[in-house]
Amino acid sequence: MHAGKVPSLLLKNARQVLTLAGPSEPRRGRALQELGIIRGGGVLIQGGKIAAAGSSRTVEARARALKAEAIDCRGCVVMPGFVDSHTHLVFAGARLDDFERKIQGKSYEQIARAGGGIQLSARQVSETKLGALAAQADAFLNRMALHGTTTVEAKSGYGLDVANELKQLEALAMLRRRAALEIVPTLLAAHALPGKFSGRREKYLRTVEVELIPRVAKRKLAEFADCFCDREAFTVAECRSVLATARRFGLVPRIHTGQFARAGGIRLAIEVAAASADHLDHATTPDIRALARSNVTATLVPGANFHLGLDRFPPARRMIDAGVAVALATDFNPGTSPTLNMQFVLSLACAYLRMSPAEAIVASTANAAYSLRRSHRLGSLEPGKDADVIVMDVDDYRAIPYYAGWNHCAMTIKRGQIVCSRMKHHA
Repeated sequence: MHAGKVPSLLLKNARQVLTLAGPSEPRRGRALQELGIIRGGGVLIQGGKIAAAGSSRTVEARARALKAEAIDCRGCVVMPGFVDSHTHLVFAGARLDDFERKIQGKSYEQIARAGGGIQLSARQVSETKLGALAAQADAFLNRMALHGTTTVEAKSGYGLDVANELKQLEALAMLRRRAALEIVPTLLAAHALPGKFSGRREKYLRTVEVELIPRVAKRKLAEFADCFCDREAFTVAECRSVLATARRFGLVPRIHTGQFARAGGIRLAIEVAAASADHLDHATTPDIRALARSNVTATLVPGANFHLGLDRFPPARRMIDAGVAVALATDFNPGTSPTLNMQFVLSLACAYLRMSPAEAIVASTANAAYSLRRSHRLGSLEPGKDADVIVMDVDDYRAIPYYAGWNHCAMTIKRGQIVCSRMKHHA
């Protein structure tokens, strides 16, 4: 996977360079359309950072002085790497039986009650050793890199007890030390009520707050804490308590909500100043107006709607028009969204959410980086930011979502290091 590392690198002659230059704050409304396109552009990388982005001729003059290795990107689009800000990267096995049950017409809740769903994944994680969990996740990361993702938020949530939630986060810690991509860990212990705690909800949540969160914070195993606030998951009051405890221990709140019903989680996200509220399929007009007045990123995951065969998708068009900061992510997980290809998510966003190609790109780079508290160094190609760059084998950025299901990524660069490449033109 690691194709090489060079002190300085020049990407030249690109048909389009999408710089996404702008302030390190969430892009809203018309700002979601602004890609900062440079035609016939180049990007100079030095010391793992963007040194310059501009016309190819201008950038080449600087590159000569550095004796930068040059790569001819003629006919290609150069853009920031994808920031996948909502995944469930660490799990064991798959949920193929669930997949067939869904095809037969069983609902998400029916599958869960039959012993599938999150409880099945929890059993699989408990039966799998730490090294095997990390190895499967590492293989997924390699595929993510091949499709242009450079930063990945990854949640626990398939442990559902102290030992196995820690095991998932320990797998992420192993990967953070060795993986080429950047991993942002999130504790999602309040994902589902474990079967052994049936009828004892308070006991489980007390365990999360008193035992698990302090241990995770002390060992610095997570940056964020998430909670599933939805029908047949956890209530607003329960999530409020968990997230308040997490905040006291230095973990920034995130929240799953509104996937299956309007559960009040959007207002809770605003109340607790969450970094993001995710899914939001059932967001109402008042919810959208409140989000627009906040700094909570609305992270939409249409891959889950697609895989579940749902008719309802999140109201992205109304959100954007109202001024909500919208991001996109894969929600990569074994049950409801087994896709790790952000390019496919862009296609879904355009086809089903009525987002423009430009909006989808900004949502999956700059705004996603903001939701992970990394917009000061990720999400755009500007001097001083990390050199997280991808080269797409298309001559117009709109072709990325247009050719649905393809992999257009020809090169992925993380912090100036070529992680993977199938580029033919070295100048």
